[in-house]
Amino acid sequence: MMLPFHSVTVVLLVTAVSSFHAYAQPADEARSYPSRPVRIVVGFTPGGQPDIVARLLAPKLYDAFGQQFVVDNRPGAGGVVGAKIVADATPDGHTLLSSSSSHTIAPVVHAKIPYDVVKDFSGVLMTTNASYVLAVAPMLNVKTIKELVALAKAKPGQLNFSSAGTGSGTHFAGEIFKQATQIDVVHVPYKGIPESLTDTVAGRVQFTTAPLGSSVALVRDGRLRGIAVLSAKRAAIHPDLPTVAESGYPGFNWNSWSSIVAPAKTPRAIINKLNQEITRILSEPEVLQRLAAIGMEAAPNTPQQLDQFIATQLAQIRALAQKAGIQPR
Repeated sequence: MMLPFHSVTVVLLVTAVSSFHAYAQPADEARSYPSRPVRIVVGFTPGGQPDIVARLLAPKLYDAFGQQFVVDNRPGAGGVVGAKIVADATPDGHTLLSSSSSHTIAPVVHAKIPYDVVKDFSGVLMTTNASYVLAVAPMLNVKTIKELVALAKAKPGQLNFSSAGTGSGTHFAGEIFKQATQIDVVHVPYKGIPESLTDTVAGRVQFTTAPLGSSVALVRDGRLRGIAVLSAKRAAIHPDLPTVAESGYPGFNWNSWSSIVAPAKTPRAIINKLNQEITRILSEPEVLQRLAAIGMEAAPNTPQQLDQFIATQLAQIRALAQKAGIQPR
């Protein structure tokens, strides 16, 4: 049965209006965002890379948007507690996670976590990169990567390296170096970076890997001997240190990184708005100087690039853990 002309007109108008609202809704959400204070969850105690980045961004985001951005430290289970809060939050951009490499390590070192790192989050952007330094005890007669590798191969299983704990970013940094150089050294886990560094200074372990910002004062004072950075290029905070790649292992690259992610299904318009504003903030000279002073550099990218990076890094860490015999616990 054919509809009267006026009925057809009404149907077309309703369809057009519905389509318009469906199309306009994301733009409306972005225009009104944020409509209340935004919580930036950090899954660790204050002082680490994701916390530093969140506290650097928060006041500048307030200046940009006129709403408070509140840093909320929720430590526990290597970042899992904080990430779970964000995974379960309403996907409207008012709850964000300032994450680090622990975000992709957690699914590998924990037998079961209550979320999916890839499916339950939407990337906003990478925020920073920071170099790891490989440093040796001052009393060890080693000044270069080649000398360390030669010593380790001459004494298989007799040298130790420290980390901030089994499954930590520093542990994986040591393991990837161990695999790249094919040396047989023993991992000694500690409760955190300070303890790991202290025992390396004392010579109870022979070498360590740590974020350069955490160890640069010890290196400059001579209490640790830095012999290389693990990143693809030299670090601005200590340009005299060569890279591992320069030292005979081309392609070697392992960074400490941080990012901002949101709950999955957060409207793309809001993700893009945050990405654009944070990218702008990370280009400010004052911000770049503050990051450089603690061994970090701005590394903004697109939401799609961050999502791809997280998926790729997760696969890489799974493979690395398997080779290193790191079992989920």
